[in-house]
Amino acid sequence: MDLEAKKIALRKIPHGVFIVGTHQNGRLNAFTATWLNQASFTPPLVAVGIRKDSHSLAMIQASRVFSINILGKQQKPVAEHFVKPATTSGEKLTGVPHRLGKTGAPILEEAIAHVECEVREIANQAGDHAVVIGEVVEAGVRDKEALALTLADTGWHYGG
Repeated sequence: MDLEAKKIALRKIPHGVFIVGTHQNGRLNAFTATWLNQASFTPPLVAVGIRKDSHSLAMIQASRVFSINILGKQQKPVAEHFVKPATTSGEKLTGVPHRLGKTGAPILEEAIAHVECEVREIANQAGDHAVVIGEVVEAGVRDKEALALTLADTGWHYGG
């Protein structure tokens, strides 16, 4: 296989940029995610890829809930804020306006929309990212007209 062609081809798959939040034992966490899709209409399911060695995945495995905060096209700085691991940057939600949702997961006040999910399955034994499948149990929209931020909008490259 041509590894460079594989990398370029996989990077052409369009991705949104989201902030995924969770909680465990009174601690909140949130991180930037780009591998996320709706996976079912009935029940409403989403699937998100999360690095297996991340603190965030361990928190989601323990709490069995997460939020997805959808960012608008102009919110790249918000996404940048949540890229670094909590172990190196400390409490990432400090100073970021948020509230706790129905599941206890953090909802960013400035997100254009959000969903809250309960974990239904965690898959992908072979890869470096787990695929967490969550059922949407709550949703909200702050700005119906705003377009969502995409990886192409940021100039970042993740994947391939």
